[in-house]
Formats: sequence, C-alpha cells, structure tokens
Amino acid sequence: MFVDFYRDRSHLVVPDTSLISPPGDPVLFTTSGMHPLTPYLEGRPHPLGRRLVNVQRCLRTTDLDEVGDDTHLTVFEMLGSWSLGDYSGSQSLTWGYELLRDGFGIGDDRLHVTVFGGDSQVGPDLESLRVWERFGVPVELTSDENWWSNGPTGPCGPDSEIFIWTGDGPPRGTPTTDDGWTEVWNHVMMRYRRLGDGSLIPMTPGSVDTGMGLERLLTILQNRGSVFETDVFEPWMTTLPDLWPLDERSLRIVVDHLRSSIVMIGDGVRPSNTQRGYVLRRLIRRVLTSLWRTDPDRTLGDLPPLLFEHTRDHFTQPSSPSPREILLTEEQRFRDLLLRGSRVLSRRRTQDPLTDDDYRRLHETHGIPRDLIDLILR
Repeated sequence: MFVDFYRDRSHLVVPDTSLISPPGDPVLFTTSGMHPLTPYLEGRPHPLGRRLVNVQRCLRTTDLDEVGDDTHLTVFEMLGSWSLGDYSGSQSLTWGYELLRDGFGIGDDRLHVTVFGGDSQVGPDLESLRVWERFGVPVELTSDENWWSNGPTGPCGPDSEIFIWTGDGPPRGTPTTDDGWTEVWNHVMMRYRRLGDGSLIPMTPGSVDTGMGLERLLTILQNRGSVFETDVFEPWMTTLPDLWPLDERSLRIVVDHLRSSIVMIGDGVRPSNTQRGYVLRRLIRRVLTSLWRTDPDRTLGDLPPLLFEHTRDHFTQPSSPSPREILLTEEQRFRDLLLRGSRVLSRRRTQDPLTDDDYRRLHETHGIPRDLIDLILR
C-alpha cells in the first residue's frame, strides 16, 4: 500500500540494496533508506527522476542494547519516500497524513506530531505547523529533537515526526511527556547546508526525505504489543520457545540476532575481529551467551531449516552460501575460546578482582577479550 500510494503520485521505485554500504562510504552498513541516496539528496541528478519510493533493509548497532524491548531491532525495513528538489515539505506531510488516515485507517484521535520550534539560528518551521493546524492534529514544538543533520556539515533542516498512540486508555500527554506515543514516521525538510564554521546557507532547491519503520507500523496495524508479535516474526516466535525455553527478553534478543545474522551472511558478511565481521561475530556470541546461560548443551544446530528459508525468502536472498554452516563454525570457535579462557582463569592463584593490567595481559597473551573474561567469571 505504501509503495502503490506513492507510485500513484508519480514516484518511481528504487530497488532494495544490500546492507553493505558502497566502497568509500565510512559507514559500515546501510542504516536508513536515505543512506544510498545521499549524493542525490545533495544535488546530483538521480537516473530515476526527482520522485522516489522504496523499501530498504537497514542495520543499526546504536540501539543494540535496546533490542529486546517492544520496538527496537538490529535489522529492519524502512519505508521511504523522497522529493529531490521537486515538491515541498508541506506536500509531503499532506500525503503522509492522507496515507495514514485513508490508507491505513488511523484516526485523528490517535495522532500527535512534533515540529521544529526554532533556535538561535533558524525560526520555527511554520510551513509544517500550518499543515498540521489545517488538519487539526495536535502539535508539540521542540528544538533539537526536530532538527535533522547527517553530520557536522552538509544537508540539514527541520523535521516533523508523526506519532501514534499505542498506550493504555485514551491518548494523553505529548510525545515528549508520555511513552504511550510511538514514533512511526519522520519527514525531513533538507532546506539548509551547514558549513564548517557552523553557519547555514539555504539549499536551492531543497529536498524532502521521509522514513517509516515497517515493523513498527505493522505492530500498530495488527494491534500487537511489540514488533516481535507481528506476522513478520511469527515463524521465529512460535518455533523457538519449544526449542529453547527462554525468558521473554532473552527470546526476543535471540530471535532478533539470529535473524539479523542470517541477513548479514546473505549480504556477504562473515564473522571476524574487525569492522562488519566483528558486528556479526558480536551478534552470534550474544545469542550463544543467552542460550548457554542456563544450558551449555544448546546448539544452533537445532535450528530448523524453515527459519533460514523464511528469512532468506523475506529478504529475497540466495540460498548459497549456507548461513547454517557459518553459524555452526562460529559456534564451535566460541566454545573453544571459552574452554581455553576457563582453563587460563582456573590457574589464577588469587580470587582478587581482575585489574585493567590483568585484562590486558589475558587479551594480549591468550586472545581472550574482556567481555569474554567477564562472562567466564560469571
């Protein structure tokens, strides 16, 4: 529905790309739908034109410690639409409101938005404010929370975030005062370019970038309590509890990290001690740590083929190489490292807490990282 809505408004579909960012990009992974489009948002003509839409798989590690709650994921899909110097931010917000209301059936009484209220350099975003006032949607003005930038320099501008009430009872408070408001869609108006000295110059013409998390939207449309209860995760959440009895948060972490690992492997990432490979290795080891905390005999070899096939099919990835074999090899490597670390630590002649020098020596001499040492000691 999202893609068709924008296609009906002359947007062309940008194909989904790999999680691996292109050569020369300092960011390890594609973190948002706009990431691959950065050069075009800065002014380069896009071969498909000035109105674009897509569904892009993304990976973020900044929220890794939040995974396991109701909304955060490591690998997720982003619904995005773009105006590359074509239509205005007010048009983008108008269409966004129409899609939520008429397409997805979300009533006005469940909507709340935030708008940039101005700072010492730029005044309030009156254009966005007028759109929401026209539709009668309540607005909360903020400052830094509604200013978007891609870094210390480059394109930037105000954004308007759309929230939907998912809390108990009737809506109350505002997005910054009540957690019952869930952010689902951000519309960024790239009207300025920030220079090295911190000053701003207008971008002519400006662009509009929007992004909405598919899984969060599904949680709302399917009236679920978390992203893990949506149909996207149904095979995982119905299979793993019978295989490995885990508490709810551990189950969510295991499901997220295993699913994300399969997608990363499908896009060409392999476990290693550096860069992308280290992220994959960290995810796999967090899974194994959760599994072995109560039962060290658990193994990823018990995972049924259905889960691998479902994930590969969902992200349209090839069946080769086998993620299963890569996961099992990494599991064995982790077991061996834990065994070696246990032997080394068992030879300690004191029970005093380890010092930073102890940690450094164990890592340099035996290759056991600090987090692994802490795990063994626990």
